[in-house]
Amino acid sequence: MVRFSGTSLRGLLVWLLLWALPAVSDTLTGRVVGVADGDTITMLDNNRQQHRIRLAGIDAPEVGQPYGTRSRLGLSKLAFGRDAKADCYKIDRYGRDVCIVYVHGRDVGLAQLQAGLAWRYRKYVHEQHLRVLAEYELAEDKAAADHVGLWQTKNPVPPWEWRKSH
Repeated sequence: MVRFSGTSLRGLLVWLLLWALPAVSDTLTGRVVGVADGDTITMLDNNRQQHRIRLAGIDAPEVGQPYGTRSRLGLSKLAFGRDAKADCYKIDRYGRDVCIVYVHGRDVGLAQLQAGLAWRYRKYVHEQHLRVLAEYELAEDKAAADHVGLWQTKNPVPPWEWRKSH
């Protein structure tokens, strides 16, 4: 029989809870009614309630940044006006749901990476399931190697660096 002190048991329980958090999700279904930029959409759910959604695991160029407008247009072509399912697992500091969004079964965040219209958001990789993390990493690496989208430029500046200087 294994015995735990109160402190170590609490620590273990907290660790298990934190480790499991990305697996906890709320699923939204509805129609994409707005695209703010290459990683933020607005969904109108089946109860006619709007949800501002940040695509999980990616960071797209800002609208004022090179490829920012193209990234927004790319996401619009993938999602705007279409039915979508969003698997959400947290709310960010701006009050947006953070979700993996699927349109016709396709992960639109992954599609943005494949098109070279976003970066993997390295700051939050610890929140991703290993399978998703591997898919996103492979997609970004392939887009960069093939010089697709923003990877056509010599030294593309990730949005987190661009935001610091602007």
